[in-house]
Amino acid sequence: MSGFEDHTAKQHVGSPPTGPTAPPLAGPDVENQHTATGFGVPEILRRWKREDFVKRGSLGLRALALLFSLLAFIIMASNKHGDWEQFDKYEEYRYVLAIAILSTLYAGGQALRQVHELWTGNRLFQDRHSALLDFFGDQIMAYLLISSASAAVPLTNNMRKGADNIFTDTSAAAISMSFFAFFALALSAMISGYKLSTQSYI
Repeated sequence: MSGFEDHTAKQHVGSPPTGPTAPPLAGPDVENQHTATGFGVPEILRRWKREDFVKRGSLGLRALALLFSLLAFIIMASNKHGDWEQFDKYEEYRYVLAIAILSTLYAGGQALRQVHELWTGNRLFQDRHSALLDFFGDQIMAYLLISSASAAVPLTNNMRKGADNIFTDTSAAAISMSFFAFFALALSAMISGYKLSTQSYI
């Protein structure tokens, strides 16, 4: 065997087989794991801001519903001008007044509860019970408001065909306030529905 072949044989015997090597195992990326699963600090801060915005938005809408309901109650209750121009002589107007009173009590109670919770940090009800109360309460009261306002609109329009005076104008103003209260509670019901849908994730 020549010297060149002997050197080549020794090189093959002594050197380890070459081939593709596996990449080194990387340790778990803790930072990326937290970010991916939604438990990072930025995600928590965003969630807190979102929850705070939802609470304040719901409180603002209920405060508006309280204001409009109270105005509807006061305007309709003062709509007495003698003879046939008395709101209590018409069932539709009595219905508007009754629902305005209920809406005032409901919106006022809900607003006071939310102010108490925001001020003290103490909850009067469990989160899920509170979300259910808000969702169904807002929907029921919004339906009653739109029902009473819709019932009184045809009566007012018929009266205006014969005589457009302070009585019909006052009635129309009270009905308009009921409509505004309805819109405020309808939007509040949407927020309540969102809160209810996120109870299992928060």
